[in-house]
Amino acid sequence: MSAEPPVITYLFTTFPKNTESFLQREIVAMKTHGVKMRLFSLWGGGGTFRGLPVESFNEWRLLTLFWLIPYESWRRPDVLAQLLRGLFTRRAPSWMNFWENMLGAGFACLYLREFRRHPPALIHAAWGGAPATAAWLFWRADGHRFSAAAHAYDIYEHGGDWWLKDKLEHAAFIHTSTEMGRRALIERRLAHGNIFCIRRGLERLMPLKSLRSSRAPLHLLCIARLVEKKGLDHQLRIYAALRAAGVPFVARIVGDGPLRAELEKLADRLGIGANVAFAGHLPQHEVWSQLAWADVLLHTGVVAPNGDRDGLPNVIPEAMSVGVLVVTSPVAATTEAITQGITGLVVPVDTPNDWVSALRRLSTDDAFAEKLRRAARQWVEENFDAHKNAAQLLGHFQRIIATPR
Repeated sequence: MSAEPPVITYLFTTFPKNTESFLQREIVAMKTHGVKMRLFSLWGGGGTFRGLPVESFNEWRLLTLFWLIPYESWRRPDVLAQLLRGLFTRRAPSWMNFWENMLGAGFACLYLREFRRHPPALIHAAWGGAPATAAWLFWRADGHRFSAAAHAYDIYEHGGDWWLKDKLEHAAFIHTSTEMGRRALIERRLAHGNIFCIRRGLERLMPLKSLRSSRAPLHLLCIARLVEKKGLDHQLRIYAALRAAGVPFVARIVGDGPLRAELEKLADRLGIGANVAFAGHLPQHEVWSQLAWADVLLHTGVVAPNGDRDGLPNVIPEAMSVGVLVVTSPVAATTEAITQGITGLVVPVDTPNDWVSALRRLSTDDAFAEKLRRAARQWVEENFDAHKNAAQLLGHFQRIIATPR
């Protein structure tokens, strides 16, 4: 009889989650490649996803830690000593990050016995927070091999995750989706040969739409969470500069977040309330409808006061794929996809008049706009295919599984 194919155990913070479509696409691509997976969601989520069961973690089970912790501490006192030493010698960057790590530790403690009975071929933590904490503890307690992904949130917000280096230095390999992220992890003295930049991607490419023959008014679109790192106050001032310069435009901001009321008030103060619509959060199929409407996608990302910033927001290559022109700030990893004057335009957020000049040109120069659109589509075809990129990630999974323990 042929052996059963190995099962990769995926750990997510929350899965499926509407705002994390890139992870959904990764799982779809893995399924297409025939990968057997066991999916865990540590906080909410659960149910089924594309026919795959998602095991949600019942947080009430954490109450059983009152007797599990003494048992596991007796069994592996060295692990408990390391955790206690870390707790008393370092400060968490935020309460949120503290509780994320505690969630991961609690999950690991509750599933240790099950994973001992049924050892996973490989555990993959989809985030560097709670999932990586759980995966690291599974390794630390029982030697289960694990890999981990680290995204911009894990690396930068409040200086990065509390235990990031401790966890990732023991991973079989580290997956990040930008070269910026890879460099940041190397700067933390993690082995550069163990860190791989594998981009996310699209399940399929939509047809390249036609350039609108008349782009007056210019259809401007932003798709972003309404948080500080998106620089949306700068974006509203760019819209005010466009209005003052007499460039006709209509703008839509798709997304929601804690800054919505503040941004709506700012739009009114700047006198652009009639030009800018706040659409709120939309499901993915409606986001594609917005991209079909748009001439230009604006990304005005900044480094937030807490250090958080974007990597390469998935909406940028999504827009590039269907022929929406992109103008972005040079912050974070957006310039890994947008090369000035080749696949789009790059303009600092604090120069609104330069944004006016860039957008005016895109509204009138058909040949230039078409050149950018074609080159952007080519970049997506070469770099942002979910199935090709999942195959790269799968290759690393298979390499680790094939290596003797």
